Amino acid sequence: MATMTMIEAIRDALDVAITEDQRVVVFGEDVGYFGGVFRCTAGLQKKHGVARCFDTPISELGIVGAAVGMASYGLRPVVEIQFADYMYPAYDQLVSEAARLRYRTAGEFTCPMVVRMPTGGGIFGAQTHSQSPEALFTHVTGLKTVVPSNPQDAKGLLLSAIADPDPVIFLEPKRLYNGPFDGHHERPVSPWRNHPLGEVPSGHYLIPLGQAAVRRVGSRLTILTYGTMVHVALTAVSEAGIDAEVIDLRTLLPLDLETIVTSVKKTGRCVVLHEATLTSGFGAELAALVQAECFWHLHAPVERVAGWDTPYPHTNEWDYFPGPARVAAACQRVMEVQ
Repeated sequence: MATMTMIEAIRDALDVAITEDQRVVVFGEDVGYFGGVFRCTAGLQKKHGVARCFDTPISELGIVGAAVGMASYGLRPVVEIQFADYMYPAYDQLVSEAARLRYRTAGEFTCPMVVRMPTGGGIFGAQTHSQSPEALFTHVTGLKTVVPSNPQDAKGLLLSAIADPDPVIFLEPKRLYNGPFDGHHERPVSPWRNHPLGEVPSGHYLIPLGQAAVRRVGSRLTILTYGTMVHVALTAVSEAGIDAEVIDLRTLLPLDLETIVTSVKKTGRCVVLHEATLTSGFGAELAALVQAECFWHLHAPVERVAGWDTPYPHTNEWDYFPGPARVAAACQRVMEVQ
């Protein structure tokens, strides 16, 4: 075991994958020599050479398109898009090529590739460096979508994604990258903004895709969330003294519906929490599934807590995404329904 930030855990996973599997190649904008804009690949090119970790032109379409070709001919590319906000030029390659290849060829070709993207806010990146576009990927049949909430999960889930025979979108919450984060001292340090370093096993290990984790056991309501919002939820219920069960989905597709249904049937109430905008966010799918699977067990309507339906603000960033106060208020509203 070693104490790591999420950045270090991701780098360690890539190092293990390159070392153990000659098919793995890592590339993207500034990924090689510089080590990535967030330094997730720092040192990998020096250790493994330019054939295994290399830089690309500034073309997201070209990066993902090249990865599709590599994957279809036997390699296992792991590509980095500098920010999730930059993935739109590559979206057609993901939707029309990567996600469809297995079905289009009746299984003759597959596309075992991983697309890593820093996601969400927390660095005052404003509209073009702070988006949470996970719902755009979960809508596409053939893609898997992963969002870790801690360093240990980040490494184990990334190694599982690299080993998967199909394309995986791996979203890395920026606010969790470097451990404790104080919002550039714009406001007093608050525990819900911070994420402690994690104990990460050495070597190769897998956390299976499609298995949620119960981060807190409770009996009065269930909170469904992922990524950064896991820590917001835990702080909210702890500070407000709410007896809530907090479920970290970890992977949005495949989704661990069994764990969700078991929890909601036990508590009878459900709050869905995510940083992305409310309208058409992944929380709507979660709410619909809970209503369909747990209708006769619900004591109150499912409530969603999410970001504003507006382009991501710069100066009001800390008010945009849900904090403990908004989460606690939603929980109280749900529990007041008799």
